[in-house]
Amino acid sequence: MTTLLAQTTGRRKRSVARVRVRPGTGRITVNGRDIDAYFPSRIQIMEAVEPLVVTDTREAYDVDATIHGGGTSGQAGALRLGLARALVEIDPGHRESLKRGGFLTRDARKKESKKYGLKKARKAPQYSKR
Repeated sequence: MTTLLAQTTGRRKRSVARVRVRPGTGRITVNGRDIDAYFPSRIQIMEAVEPLVVTDTREAYDVDATIHGGGTSGQAGALRLGLARALVEIDPGHRESLKRGGFLTRDARKKESKKYGLKKARKAPQYSKR
């Protein structure tokens, strides 16, 4: 087993991704499965591995991620942030290109909580005059 280079965390919506990066051949596993088998959409896979493409390190590292919570879109975003943070930890020279691409910014948008007396966060029951 190869040595661990970085271990970071990425979050998006309700998803949390623990990302471990090792030197390798470019294999990416998510929760013990290959990334192609885990994410249903090619767009989500492209979004998740974008930091590797921008820094031109797609074949340089093996990535092992553990993701829980949220849906597939949020999980892809969490993996992307965790991967970007790991690449900066490994080589601080990548920071500028990743920052310019917006990969190091945490997307803070979350689901608004439900309020009592309402059906959802803002949707009120139908008004009846009589």
